[in-house]
Amino acid sequence: MIRIAVAGAAGAFGMKHLDALAKIDGVQVTSVVGRTRESIEEFARDRNIAHATTDLGETLAREDVDAVILSTPTQLHAEQSIQCMNAGKHVLCEIPMSDSIEDARRVVDVHKDTDLVGMAGHVRRFNPSHQYMHQQIKKGELAIQQMDVQTYFFRRTNMNAMGNPRSWTDHLLWHHACHTVDLFMYQTGEIPSQVYALQGPLHPKLGIAMDMSIGLKTPSGKLCTLSLSFNNDGPLGTFFRYICDNGTYIARYDDLVDGHEQPIDLSKVAVSSNGIELIDREFVEAIVQNREPNGSFSQVLPAMAVLDRLQQAL
Repeated sequence: MIRIAVAGAAGAFGMKHLDALAKIDGVQVTSVVGRTRESIEEFARDRNIAHATTDLGETLAREDVDAVILSTPTQLHAEQSIQCMNAGKHVLCEIPMSDSIEDARRVVDVHKDTDLVGMAGHVRRFNPSHQYMHQQIKKGELAIQQMDVQTYFFRRTNMNAMGNPRSWTDHLLWHHACHTVDLFMYQTGEIPSQVYALQGPLHPKLGIAMDMSIGLKTPSGKLCTLSLSFNNDGPLGTFFRYICDNGTYIARYDDLVDGHEQPIDLSKVAVSSNGIELIDREFVEAIVQNREPNGSFSQVLPAMAVLDRLQQAL
């Protein structure tokens, strides 16, 4: 039995992880961490979880916690990941592992000194649509010529995915672009040799760019064109167009169609169609098998370095 704590449990993604963990055999959620004691204790009672606290350190001191999933604000990810590993706990940190390359390197350095599983939540590696593409690329059936990606939200106030006020500020580059930068590198197997980034005006209150354009080119000539916006009043989410030497494919989260909108059968790609469940399964299996997971801190560090280069371009 792997005993897991979830920090940020009552948030949008914390609840997605709890729902996913409930579907995995050999897992028990033994503790949850939240912002206010009254609300997290009520949340734990509703979920039949034995322990609740507002103090991550209190959870890390418990003997009935083997591992932690961090669904906390981005600005806390690096310090909390290090705190978990220093306490001897395996850790899966939601994307991004940090909001600076310096902190990302600190996380990797600490992890190298442990025998723990340390993993960042790069869920695009696990979505069945992208897994299918990865398998075809590995088999030599497809080669990417360009990935054309749109990441669009309508978020002019500081609200989360559930429509509740955030205690922190999201970021197009260090969060949402991080998904695509890592995926592009994962699918091509290359580190971009050329990068550019443009951003629109900063929001007067949030202090972040609301629109952004990013371009990447690999040494072999593969391109990634990424458009991001918090101003988009229309279909929301991230949409990936794989333009390949042998066909075009469009991925919408866990669905995949070809360039003519004909569905691709993904039923045999993975044991679930839910990317969050698949990433949690990888985390648990890596702990049980004592191996490096797909999406380990070390594996995703190069993507963080590319984000830093893009930051410098801005």
